[in-house]
Amino acid sequence: MITNLVLMLFSTALAATPCAGLKSISIPNTTITMAELVPAGVFTPPAAPRGQAPEAAPAPAAGAPQRGGGGGRGQGPGGGAAAPPPAIITVPPFCRVAATLTPTSDSSIDMEVWLPETWNGKFEFVGGGGWAGVISYPALAAALNEGYATASTDTGHKGGNANFAIGHPEKVVDFAYRAVHESTVKAKTIMTTFYDRGPRLSYWNGCSTGGRQGLMEAQRYPDDFDAIVAGAPANYQTHLHAWDLGVAVPVLNNPASAVSTAKATALSKAVVAACDAKDGVKDGLLNDPRTCKVSGKVLDFDLTTLLCKSGDGESCLTAPQIEAVKRMYAPAKTKSGELVFPGKEPGSETGWNVIAASQAPPGVSLGSFQVAYDNLQWDWKSYDLDRDLKVVDEKVGTIINAVNPDLSAFKAHGGKLILYHGWNDTAISPENTVNYYSSVLTKMGQKQDNWMRLFMAPGMQHCGNGPGPNQINYMGALERWRETGIAPDQLLASHVTNNRVDMARPLCPYPQVAAYKGVGSTNDAANFVCKAPQSNAN
Repeated sequence: MITNLVLMLFSTALAATPCAGLKSISIPNTTITMAELVPAGVFTPPAAPRGQAPEAAPAPAAGAPQRGGGGGRGQGPGGGAAAPPPAIITVPPFCRVAATLTPTSDSSIDMEVWLPETWNGKFEFVGGGGWAGVISYPALAAALNEGYATASTDTGHKGGNANFAIGHPEKVVDFAYRAVHESTVKAKTIMTTFYDRGPRLSYWNGCSTGGRQGLMEAQRYPDDFDAIVAGAPANYQTHLHAWDLGVAVPVLNNPASAVSTAKATALSKAVVAACDAKDGVKDGLLNDPRTCKVSGKVLDFDLTTLLCKSGDGESCLTAPQIEAVKRMYAPAKTKSGELVFPGKEPGSETGWNVIAASQAPPGVSLGSFQVAYDNLQWDWKSYDLDRDLKVVDEKVGTIINAVNPDLSAFKAHGGKLILYHGWNDTAISPENTVNYYSSVLTKMGQKQDNWMRLFMAPGMQHCGNGPGPNQINYMGALERWRETGIAPDQLLASHVTNNRVDMARPLCPYPQVAAYKGVGSTNDAANFVCKAPQSNAN
């Protein structure tokens, strides 16, 4: 009774249009399917569709608990995999609105907008992961708990694979960019109707596919958002998936070259031991793994030292396995030598599942080629980089890839952009984000740090986790930058074990790195300073 009374007062006193009344408002190409008050307490999201990749946590807002180190996305389970049980999350009282958008006759874009009772006056759209296909409920709840009006979209389909796109070109466009833009416009209309005023600032917060979505917004719709956090962006999706198949298919065609978890762990320990001290601190982390040369021209670690001497074992590699490992480190290139996508970094080997024993390539990567050839039965066993890349770029990449380096319109809008990526990411090669950042500087000029900064995280995996400090308040830094003009000269990154911070380091604006001062605990961020990297680290 008391709860119902509170919700009634919330609906009538604080809203220009009561929550339930939102269901009857008229918005073009939009059907509002739900508008209901949700009391404070536990909210249990609907179960995710089968085959849906796990979500990554979004970045935290100013003064909020850390929410920058979520689980990986982008290499999620393929079609048919069982979805994890829904998370149970705690929420404040809010108005929950669900809608279906139909910008084309073949579109069916589901979205939700959550409108808090105590609103901070700002809007945060949270991104998706993999092939999306689900509302990002944990990320919605995180934003809601910080006072944001927030929104999420399934990008126009259900399920975490690319099956939806076969024979449905308009749904490909919905996934690529239209669903996010249309949902953004509709969400702002709904919150303006509810609060009788629009958001004073609009933020984007996403990682992996969510990072690609954020960059796509900056490129195509620069006025949609005032500031963007784009982590580990899958913005070169077709080239990322081409690299994935380039390392997975040879192993699948020759199972003897598969590398087990035990072997990958032994490899990682040997590589890190060889290169760990190059950054001045022996801590199990590589500050910039690109300075660690594995079987390269300047050799820090020779893979042949792990060659099995007799038979096989968990601490050595056979000759075929060494070739599989070399492909992991190497960039994919066309026969003419053109870079397609960078390889993985030294120190990340324990997550190299793509060359483990399996029955098929990663489903998320296979999807781009199935869409390109309009065939779920496309034969990956005969994959050819030069031939198939041309097709996938033409049929899929021209729609989904977000690689335009001209962000001048977003900059002119007053936009701020924080990019981040973990050096231990095994889902999306971290150097891809460095390459995109560098392409923007090449296009727009080298001095762009008054609106765009990149932060690389040593030891962090895909969107979070890993042996390095990975709890980082990206959203807090972005808010301060956009709202007070204070640019992030460094970000505090923490590593947490058993609910205790056991390591903290500064993350520095690229290309700077955190250098140890030589005094004090190496687990204390105060004992590090951001410096330009040495040109020839040894």
